Amino acid sequence: MPAIDIMSVSVIYATSFAILLVGYLAAISSKDVIRLLISLELMFGAVFMALIPLFSVAFLANTAFGIAIITIFTSSGELLVLISAITILDKQKKDIHTSAITIGGDRV
Repeated sequence: MPAIDIMSVSVIYATSFAILLVGYLAAISSKDVIRLLISLELMFGAVFMALIPLFSVAFLANTAFGIAIITIFTSSGELLVLISAITILDKQKKDIHTSAITIGGDRV
Protein backbone atom coordinates (compact mmCIF):
# COMPACT_ATOMS: atom_id res chain seq x y z
CA MET A 1 0.00 0.00 0.00
CA PRO A 2 1.62 3.30 -1.02
CA ALA A 3 2.15 5.86 1.68
CA ILE A 4 0.92 9.42 1.36
CA ASP A 5 3.62 12.07 1.69
CA ILE A 6 3.41 14.64 4.50
CA MET A 7 2.37 17.46 2.15
CA SER A 8 -0.69 15.53 0.96
CA VAL A 9 -1.60 14.65 4.53
CA SER A 10 -1.38 18.28 5.63
CA VAL A 11 -3.57 19.38 2.70
CA ILE A 12 -6.15 16.70 3.55
CA TYR A 13 -6.20 17.69 7.23
CA ALA A 14 -6.38 21.42 6.44
CA THR A 15 -9.29 20.84 4.07
CA SER A 16 -10.99 18.60 6.60
CA PHE A 17 -10.59 21.24 9.30
CA ALA A 18 -11.97 23.95 6.99
CA ILE A 19 -15.04 21.84 6.17
CA LEU A 20 -15.52 21.05 9.86
CA LEU A 21 -15.32 24.75 10.73
CA VAL A 22 -17.87 25.64 8.04
CA GLY A 23 -20.15 22.91 9.40
CA TYR A 24 -19.85 24.23 12.97
CA LEU A 25 -20.51 27.81 11.93
CA ALA A 26 -23.49 26.76 9.82
CA ALA A 27 -24.90 24.69 12.71
CA ILE A 28 -24.59 27.60 15.12
CA SER A 29 -26.26 30.08 12.77
CA SER A 30 -28.92 27.78 11.27
CA LYS A 31 -32.46 29.09 11.41
CA ASP A 32 -34.20 25.93 10.24
CA VAL A 33 -33.82 22.21 10.63
CA ILE A 34 -32.81 21.60 7.00
CA ARG A 35 -29.75 23.85 7.32
CA LEU A 36 -28.91 22.14 10.61
CA LEU A 37 -29.05 18.76 8.85
CA ILE A 38 -26.78 20.00 6.06
CA SER A 39 -24.27 21.39 8.55
CA LEU A 40 -24.18 18.14 10.53
CA GLU A 41 -23.55 16.21 7.33
CA LEU A 42 -20.69 18.60 6.54
CA MET A 43 -19.18 17.85 9.93
CA PHE A 44 -19.43 14.08 9.40
CA GLY A 45 -17.94 14.48 5.92
CA ALA A 46 -14.97 16.26 7.47
CA VAL A 47 -14.48 13.38 9.91
CA PHE A 48 -14.55 10.89 7.02
CA MET A 49 -11.99 12.99 5.17
CA ALA A 50 -9.72 13.02 8.23
CA LEU A 51 -9.72 9.20 8.18
CA ILE A 52 -8.18 9.02 4.68
CA PRO A 53 -4.52 9.36 5.78
CA LEU A 54 -4.94 6.61 8.38
CA PHE A 55 -5.62 4.08 5.61
CA SER A 56 -2.30 4.87 3.93
CA VAL A 57 -0.25 3.44 6.81
CA ALA A 58 -0.32 -0.37 6.85
CA PHE A 59 -0.36 -0.87 10.63
CA LEU A 60 -3.12 1.73 11.13
CA ALA A 61 -5.46 0.33 8.46
CA ASN A 62 -7.39 -1.91 10.88
CA THR A 63 -7.80 0.93 13.36
CA ALA A 64 -8.91 3.30 10.62
CA PHE A 65 -11.42 0.73 9.37
CA GLY A 66 -12.88 0.38 12.87
CA ILE A 67 -13.15 4.14 13.30
CA ALA A 68 -14.73 4.43 9.85
CA ILE A 69 -17.36 1.79 10.69
CA ILE A 70 -18.25 3.56 13.97
CA THR A 71 -18.45 6.89 12.15
CA ILE A 72 -20.66 5.45 9.42
CA PHE A 73 -23.09 3.99 11.95
CA THR A 74 -23.12 7.24 13.93
CA SER A 75 -23.70 9.29 10.79
CA SER A 76 -26.52 7.09 9.56
CA GLY A 77 -28.17 7.08 13.00
CA GLU A 78 -27.90 10.86 13.19
CA LEU A 79 -29.37 11.19 9.72
CA LEU A 80 -32.35 8.98 10.59
CA VAL A 81 -33.02 10.92 13.79
CA LEU A 82 -32.86 14.26 11.99
CA ILE A 83 -35.14 13.11 9.17
CA SER A 84 -37.61 11.91 11.79
CA ALA A 85 -37.32 15.22 13.64
CA ILE A 86 -37.94 17.17 10.43
CA THR A 87 -40.99 15.04 9.63
CA ILE A 88 -42.46 15.34 13.13
CA LEU A 89 -41.73 19.08 13.31
CA ASP A 90 -43.37 19.65 9.96
CA LYS A 91 -46.46 17.64 10.97
CA GLN A 92 -46.81 19.42 14.32
CA LYS A 93 -45.88 23.00 13.51
CA LYS A 94 -46.35 23.09 9.72
CA ASP A 95 -42.99 24.86 9.72
CA ILE A 96 -39.34 23.76 9.79
CA HIS A 97 -37.88 26.94 11.29
CA THR A 98 -36.19 26.47 14.64
CA SER A 99 -38.01 29.51 16.01
CA ALA A 100 -41.18 27.35 16.07
CA ILE A 101 -39.59 24.97 18.59
CA THR A 102 -40.31 25.60 22.27
CA ILE A 103 -38.32 24.12 25.13
CA GLY A 104 -39.71 24.21 28.65
CA GLY A 105 -42.31 26.77 27.64
CA ASP A 106 -39.68 29.25 26.44
CA ARG A 107 -39.30 30.29 22.82
CA VAL A 108 -35.88 29.49 21.38
